[in-house]
Amino acid sequence: MSSDARPVEVEGVGGVVLRGDAYGPEDGPPVILLHGGGQTRHSWRTTARALGADGWQAWTVDLRGHGDSDWSEAGEYGIEDFADDARALVGRFATPPAVVGASLGGISFLAASGEEPRADVSAMVFVDVAPQVEPAGVERIGNFMGANMENGFASLDEAADAIAAYNPHRPRPTDLEGLRKNLRQREDGRWMWHWDPRFRAGRRGSPDETRVSLVNPERLETAARALTAPVLLVRGKVSDLLSEEGARQFLALVPHAEFVDVEGAGHMVAGDRNDAFNAAIVAFLDRYRRG
Repeated sequence: MSSDARPVEVEGVGGVVLRGDAYGPEDGPPVILLHGGGQTRHSWRTTARALGADGWQAWTVDLRGHGDSDWSEAGEYGIEDFADDARALVGRFATPPAVVGASLGGISFLAASGEEPRADVSAMVFVDVAPQVEPAGVERIGNFMGANMENGFASLDEAADAIAAYNPHRPRPTDLEGLRKNLRQREDGRWMWHWDPRFRAGRRGSPDETRVSLVNPERLETAARALTAPVLLVRGKVSDLLSEEGARQFLALVPHAEFVDVEGAGHMVAGDRNDAFNAAIVAFLDRYRRG
């Protein structure tokens, strides 16, 4: 945990405890940031610090089965489970929080706010996710997550090489200490991704089951039409997951939504162009600040 962060936790659905960090003043207007599948809350650290410095009470929380949050004993990793966890996080605050969700985190907030019982939020930022995403991009992510799921990596260098191959447009990091937050070391010394393998495998051992549960265009389109809070869609301009067509469709579903296309960024927008990403979301959220 960073020295400027405070530990926080909330009980999600089924008794799964969600853990995270809070940045900024404790009496500041709340904003919750949820990461994408296979990541951890630490992907938001720089953004949360920027929001905290701007007066927000910024919570970065590990999704169930990820990072320091509990793994579901029953392997419950469907859209309903993530959405209910998001509702629990939103309900933690006395005033409606703003929410920022990347990929799976965005899907969680979309379902939580667009389906009954609807989570009450003050503003929403969706990062490189919409009801209609590209199957090839979904498959590439799944292949990357599954490639080293069982045996992991012999070293942090090996993990860094795998990430660099997946994100060729992003410079390979020279300081590998940050990787420790996204990996866990087994007793045999090998480094594993910091998430429950059942998240990808599904309850019946099928990656397709997880994909169908979480990437459900018809269901998410219905949820998107129901959104009433201010919305910002942020897309990485070279993303292979959210195409220009997918972004246009989202904007048609949510006519009041704003849109930012981040030059030089792929699916991992916050990590690829953190400066441009932070500037866009801080400006947007400040216009709808409550408290």
